[in-house]
Amino acid sequence: MAVSSQLGARRKVALVTGGGRRLGRQSALALARDGWDIAVNYAHSASGAERTVNEIKRAGADAISIKADISDSNQVDKMFQDAIQHFSKIDLLVNNAAIFPPPKRITDLSDELWNRVISINLTGQFYCARAAARAMERSGGKMINFASLGGLQVWTEYIEYNVAKAGVIMLTRALSKALAPKIVVNAIAPGTIIVPGEESGEVKHLEEKKIPLGHYGEPHDITGAVLYLAHADYVTGQVIYVDGGRAVL
Repeated sequence: MAVSSQLGARRKVALVTGGGRRLGRQSALALARDGWDIAVNYAHSASGAERTVNEIKRAGADAISIKADISDSNQVDKMFQDAIQHFSKIDLLVNNAAIFPPPKRITDLSDELWNRVISINLTGQFYCARAAARAMERSGGKMINFASLGGLQVWTEYIEYNVAKAGVIMLTRALSKALAPKIVVNAIAPGTIIVPGEESGEVKHLEEKKIPLGHYGEPHDITGAVLYLAHADYVTGQVIYVDGGRAVL
Protein backbone atom coordinates (compact mmCIF):
# COMPACT_ATOMS: atom_id res chain seq x y z
CA MET A 1 0.00 0.00 0.00
CA ALA A 2 1.34 3.41 -0.95
CA VAL A 3 2.05 5.96 1.72
CA SER A 4 3.00 9.51 0.79
CA SER A 5 5.95 9.61 3.19
CA GLN A 6 7.33 8.08 6.34
CA LEU A 7 6.05 11.14 8.19
CA GLY A 8 2.59 10.55 6.72
CA ALA A 9 2.61 7.00 8.07
CA ARG A 10 2.81 8.38 11.60
CA ARG A 11 0.16 11.04 11.14
CA LYS A 12 -3.49 10.36 11.80
CA VAL A 13 -5.85 10.20 8.84
CA ALA A 14 -9.44 11.41 8.60
CA LEU A 15 -11.95 10.76 5.84
CA VAL A 16 -14.47 13.60 5.60
CA THR A 17 -17.58 13.05 3.50
CA GLY A 18 -19.05 16.07 1.77
CA GLY A 19 -15.73 17.82 2.27
CA GLY A 20 -16.02 20.20 -0.66
CA ARG A 21 -18.37 22.69 0.92
CA ARG A 22 -19.86 24.12 4.08
CA LEU A 23 -19.31 22.24 7.33
CA GLY A 24 -17.54 19.31 5.71
CA ARG A 25 -14.99 21.65 4.20
CA GLN A 26 -14.60 23.57 7.46
CA SER A 27 -14.14 20.31 9.39
CA ALA A 28 -11.51 19.05 6.95
CA LEU A 29 -9.53 22.28 7.17
CA ALA A 30 -9.72 22.36 10.97
CA LEU A 31 -8.49 18.78 11.23
CA ALA A 32 -5.64 19.54 8.82
CA ARG A 33 -4.56 22.48 10.97
CA ASP A 34 -4.70 20.09 13.93
CA GLY A 35 -2.20 17.75 12.25
CA TRP A 36 -4.38 15.26 10.39
CA ASP A 37 -4.05 14.10 6.80
CA ILE A 38 -7.38 14.18 5.00
CA ALA A 39 -9.31 12.21 2.39
CA VAL A 40 -11.89 14.67 1.06
CA ASN A 41 -15.01 13.02 -0.33
CA TYR A 42 -17.38 14.75 -2.72
CA ALA A 43 -20.25 13.77 -4.99
CA HIS A 44 -20.83 16.89 -7.09
CA SER A 45 -18.59 19.61 -5.62
CA ALA A 46 -15.40 18.68 -7.49
CA SER A 47 -14.04 22.22 -7.60
CA GLY A 48 -14.81 22.73 -3.91
CA ALA A 49 -13.11 19.48 -3.00
CA GLU A 50 -9.98 20.43 -4.97
CA ARG A 51 -9.94 23.83 -3.30
CA THR A 52 -10.15 22.11 0.08
CA VAL A 53 -7.33 19.73 -0.85
CA ASN A 54 -5.12 22.61 -1.99
CA GLU A 55 -5.71 24.53 1.24
CA ILE A 56 -4.94 21.44 3.30
CA LYS A 57 -1.66 20.96 1.46
CA ARG A 58 -0.76 24.60 2.02
CA ALA A 59 -1.32 23.95 5.73
CA GLY A 60 1.37 21.26 5.56
CA ALA A 61 -0.86 18.17 5.59
CA ASP A 62 -1.41 15.54 2.90
CA ALA A 63 -4.80 15.32 1.20
CA ILE A 64 -6.59 13.67 -1.70
CA SER A 65 -10.10 14.11 -3.10
CA ILE A 66 -12.30 11.08 -3.83
CA LYS A 67 -15.54 11.20 -5.75
CA ALA A 68 -18.25 8.90 -4.40
CA ASP A 69 -22.03 8.94 -4.01
CA ILE A 70 -22.46 7.73 -0.45
CA SER A 71 -25.93 6.35 -1.22
CA ASP A 72 -24.19 3.67 -3.34
CA SER A 73 -22.49 1.07 -1.15
CA ASN A 74 -20.14 -0.01 -3.94
CA GLN A 75 -18.89 3.55 -4.38
CA VAL A 76 -18.46 3.87 -0.62
CA ASP A 77 -16.39 0.70 -0.42
CA LYS A 78 -14.23 1.87 -3.34
CA MET A 79 -13.75 5.25 -1.65
CA PHE A 80 -12.37 3.59 1.47
CA GLN A 81 -10.14 1.33 -0.60
CA ASP A 82 -8.71 4.36 -2.42
CA ALA A 83 -8.16 6.25 0.82
CA ILE A 84 -6.41 3.31 2.48
CA GLN A 85 -4.29 2.70 -0.62
CA HIS A 86 -3.01 6.28 -0.38
CA PHE A 87 -2.71 6.71 3.40
CA SER A 88 -2.49 3.06 4.56
CA LYS A 89 -5.20 3.58 7.19
CA ILE A 90 -8.23 5.55 8.36
CA ASP A 91 -8.30 6.75 11.97
CA LEU A 92 -11.38 8.98 11.84
CA LEU A 93 -14.57 9.14 9.79
CA VAL A 94 -16.40 12.45 9.70
CA ASN A 95 -19.79 11.35 8.36
CA ASN A 96 -20.97 14.76 7.18
CA ALA A 97 -22.40 14.45 3.65
CA ALA A 98 -26.12 15.21 3.49
CA ILE A 99 -28.77 17.11 1.56
CA PHE A 100 -31.36 19.55 2.83
CA PRO A 101 -34.59 19.18 0.85
CA PRO A 102 -37.04 21.85 -0.25
CA PRO A 103 -40.08 22.33 2.01
CA LYS A 104 -43.01 20.05 1.23
CA ARG A 105 -46.35 19.37 2.85
CA ILE A 106 -46.71 15.68 3.70
CA THR A 107 -49.41 15.34 1.03
CA ASP A 108 -46.98 16.69 -1.59
CA LEU A 109 -43.95 14.68 -0.50
CA SER A 110 -43.02 12.39 -3.40
CA ASP A 111 -41.60 8.89 -3.18
CA GLU A 112 -38.55 10.14 -5.06
CA LEU A 113 -37.75 12.94 -2.60
CA TRP A 114 -38.38 10.71 0.43
CA ASN A 115 -36.09 7.99 -0.91
CA ARG A 116 -33.38 10.44 -1.94
CA VAL A 117 -33.20 12.12 1.48
CA ILE A 118 -33.27 8.83 3.41
CA SER A 119 -30.72 7.18 1.10
CA ILE A 120 -28.17 9.99 1.41
CA ASN A 121 -28.77 11.34 4.91
CA LEU A 122 -29.25 8.02 6.71
CA THR A 123 -28.41 4.98 4.58
CA GLY A 124 -25.31 6.70 3.23
CA GLN A 125 -24.05 7.33 6.75
CA PHE A 126 -24.59 3.65 7.54
CA TYR A 127 -22.64 2.57 4.44
CA CYS A 128 -19.74 4.85 5.42
CA ALA A 129 -19.82 3.71 9.05
CA ARG A 130 -19.81 0.05 7.99
CA ALA A 131 -16.84 0.58 5.69
CA ALA A 132 -15.03 2.56 8.39
CA ALA A 133 -15.69 -0.18 10.96
CA ARG A 134 -14.07 -2.72 8.64
CA ALA A 135 -11.07 -0.43 8.18
CA MET A 136 -10.76 0.24 11.93
CA GLU A 137 -11.54 -3.28 13.15
CA ARG A 138 -7.98 -4.12 14.18
CA SER A 139 -6.41 -0.80 15.12
CA GLY A 140 -9.47 1.07 16.39
CA GLY A 141 -10.63 4.57 15.52
CA LYS A 142 -13.34 7.16 15.81
CA MET A 143 -16.50 8.17 13.95
CA ILE A 144 -18.28 11.51 14.10
CA ASN A 145 -21.73 11.44 12.53
CA PHE A 146 -23.46 14.66 11.58
CA ALA A 147 -27.02 14.62 12.84
CA SER A 148 -29.12 17.78 13.16
CA LEU A 149 -31.41 19.64 15.49
CA GLY A 150 -34.00 18.33 13.01
CA GLY A 151 -33.42 14.86 14.42
CA LEU A 152 -34.90 16.03 17.72
CA GLN A 153 -37.48 18.64 16.71
CA VAL A 154 -40.38 18.24 14.29
CA TRP A 155 -40.32 20.53 11.24
CA THR A 156 -43.60 19.76 9.51
CA GLU A 157 -42.42 20.71 6.01
CA TYR A 158 -39.25 18.63 6.32
CA ILE A 159 -40.52 15.32 7.69
CA GLU A 160 -38.21 13.17 5.58
CA TYR A 161 -35.25 15.18 6.90
CA ASN A 162 -36.52 14.81 10.49
CA VAL A 163 -36.80 11.04 10.10
CA ALA A 164 -33.36 10.68 8.49
CA LYS A 165 -31.57 12.74 11.12
CA ALA A 166 -33.43 11.03 13.97
CA GLY A 167 -32.18 7.80 12.43
CA VAL A 168 -28.61 9.13 12.50
CA ILE A 169 -28.95 9.74 16.23
CA MET A 170 -30.09 6.15 16.86
CA LEU A 171 -27.48 4.84 14.41
CA THR A 172 -24.83 6.64 16.46
CA ARG A 173 -26.04 5.10 19.70
CA ALA A 174 -26.30 1.63 18.18
CA LEU A 175 -22.86 1.80 16.56
CA SER A 176 -21.25 3.04 19.76
CA LYS A 177 -22.45 -0.06 21.58
CA ALA A 178 -21.83 -2.51 18.75
CA LEU A 179 -18.31 -1.29 18.00
CA ALA A 180 -17.02 -0.69 21.55
CA PRO A 181 -14.40 -0.82 22.91
CA LYS A 182 -12.12 -0.30 19.90
CA ILE A 183 -14.19 2.22 17.95
CA VAL A 184 -15.67 5.38 19.46
CA VAL A 185 -18.81 6.78 17.82
CA ASN A 186 -20.44 10.14 18.54
CA ALA A 187 -22.57 12.70 16.73
CA ILE A 188 -22.81 16.45 16.33
CA ALA A 189 -26.24 18.01 15.82
CA PRO A 190 -25.90 21.54 14.44
CA GLY A 191 -28.57 24.17 14.66
CA THR A 192 -28.41 27.12 12.30
CA ILE A 193 -24.76 27.60 11.33
CA ILE A 194 -23.96 30.38 8.88
CA VAL A 195 -21.00 29.69 6.61
CA PRO A 196 -20.02 32.98 4.93
CA GLY A 197 -20.32 32.87 1.16
CA GLU A 198 -22.05 29.49 1.10
CA GLU A 199 -25.60 30.26 2.21
CA SER A 200 -28.65 29.90 0.00
CA GLY A 201 -31.16 32.71 0.10
CA GLU A 202 -33.93 30.13 -0.24
CA VAL A 203 -33.34 28.68 3.23
CA LYS A 204 -35.47 30.29 5.93
CA HIS A 205 -33.82 30.39 9.33
CA LEU A 206 -35.40 30.81 12.73
CA GLU A 207 -35.19 34.43 13.85
CA GLU A 208 -32.06 35.03 15.90
CA LYS A 209 -34.06 36.55 18.75
CA LYS A 210 -35.85 33.20 19.16
CA ILE A 211 -32.58 31.35 19.78
CA PRO A 212 -31.76 31.27 23.52
CA LEU A 213 -28.21 32.56 22.96
CA GLY A 214 -29.54 35.22 20.58
CA HIS A 215 -27.47 34.54 17.46
CA TYR A 216 -26.68 32.00 14.76
CA GLY A 217 -23.69 29.71 14.99
CA GLU A 218 -20.43 30.06 13.06
CA PRO A 219 -18.17 27.41 11.54
CA HIS A 220 -15.77 27.47 14.49
CA ASP A 221 -18.62 26.37 16.77
CA ILE A 222 -18.86 23.12 14.79
CA THR A 223 -15.15 22.59 14.17
CA GLY A 224 -14.49 23.00 17.89
CA ALA A 225 -16.84 20.09 18.53
CA VAL A 226 -15.24 18.06 15.74
CA LEU A 227 -11.76 18.54 17.20
CA TYR A 228 -12.97 17.69 20.70
CA LEU A 229 -14.56 14.43 19.56
CA ALA A 230 -11.59 13.60 17.35
CA HIS A 231 -9.46 13.45 20.51
CA ALA A 232 -12.02 12.26 23.07
CA ASP A 233 -11.20 8.71 24.17
CA TYR A 234 -13.76 8.31 26.97
CA VAL A 235 -16.88 9.65 25.26
CA THR A 236 -19.05 7.46 23.06
CA GLY A 237 -22.70 7.21 22.03
CA GLN A 238 -23.26 10.91 22.63
CA VAL A 239 -24.92 13.66 20.61
CA ILE A 240 -23.56 17.18 21.04
CA TYR A 241 -26.15 19.80 20.11
CA VAL A 242 -24.40 22.90 18.77
CA ASP A 243 -27.50 25.02 18.39
CA GLY A 244 -27.42 28.07 20.66
CA GLY A 245 -29.84 26.34 23.02
CA ARG A 246 -32.60 25.63 20.51
CA ALA A 247 -32.88 22.01 21.62
CA VAL A 248 -34.47 23.18 24.86
CA LEU A 249 -37.25 25.16 23.16
